[in-house]
Amino acid sequence: MLLALLLALAPLVLSSPARAQQPTAVIAAEARLDDWSDPLQALGTLHADESITLSATVTDIVRELNFRDGQEVEAGQLLVRLADDEALAELRAAQALRDERRNAVNRLSQLQSRNLAPRGDLEDAQARLRQVEAEIQALEASLADYRLHAPFAGRVGFRNVSVGSLVTPGTALVTLDKLDVMKLDFTLPELALGELSPGLPLTATSGAYPDSPFQGEIATIGTRIDPVSRSVTVRARLDNPEGRLRPGMLMNVEVHRASRETLVIPEASLIPEGRRQFVLTLDPDDAYRVTRREITIGARRKGEVEVLDGLQEGQLVVAHGTERVRDGQPTRLLGILDDTTTVPELLRQGRDAAEANG
Repeated sequence: MLLALLLALAPLVLSSPARAQQPTAVIAAEARLDDWSDPLQALGTLHADESITLSATVTDIVRELNFRDGQEVEAGQLLVRLADDEALAELRAAQALRDERRNAVNRLSQLQSRNLAPRGDLEDAQARLRQVEAEIQALEASLADYRLHAPFAGRVGFRNVSVGSLVTPGTALVTLDKLDVMKLDFTLPELALGELSPGLPLTATSGAYPDSPFQGEIATIGTRIDPVSRSVTVRARLDNPEGRLRPGMLMNVEVHRASRETLVIPEASLIPEGRRQFVLTLDPDDAYRVTRREITIGARRKGEVEVLDGLQEGQLVVAHGTERVRDGQPTRLLGILDDTTTVPELLRQGRDAAEANG
């Protein structure tokens, strides 16, 4: 009876140590060479590529408003017309006078050609014709003050006046912005001046669209250094085909300097201890045994860190599971992270494989 009980318990007793010594599952990443650029970061403000406020230059009543709030308008389109009846009447009177004086010049010219009129009379008539033609040009120029056209294609703002409103010189009638391309102004430290050049690419993000970075490039570098802040103003251009960007928006800017090739690992692989950084490397030829190794790191970017010393290209480091394994311990590799995989996917694949094996 006792012998049978011992035989029944023997598999359980033997399986407990075996189960306890099962290698810990980890996910690894490969130290790889990659292009790395230390970005210059700044805050910038957006401006429209072209921006104006059309204002009245005469005192009169608004006769026509040919736009709606936020409407896209074409270059040369008539936006506002003020009451110009008096100016038109003066222009028509001057045109009639021009016709009269032109006829007089023609008659005197014919008579003078037959020596039937003095030369001086013809010259006086020609002078009076030139005078009225100059008056017509002046009236046509003043008549243009009553009609406001769009100087370029763009989008108008809010309509703050109504037909029948009395406006005076300086009254703002409508704003017009060209928004298909935006200007982005920001400042950078004087020390970065030697690394800046027109055409250098950059990425800009806004709190309004945190998941939608906008790509652009440096267009102009300021000609002066601010003697107080020791910074230089830089202007970039951003394409805005969908019109999401608006003048005055605050943008986070990252200027991409010339890249270099360096060794890169996931930032999650780091084990910090004070000012020192360690990683856990895996040996594929020895059951993926863990070795704790100190490394020297450089710059960081989202999710990745530059390795200056302590690792070689192609070495495997623990990217997920660093808190569950120790130096010298064998592990079970669930997978290797790359651009086509994620930690949740590899964990799910490992769990499915374990369930399939019982």
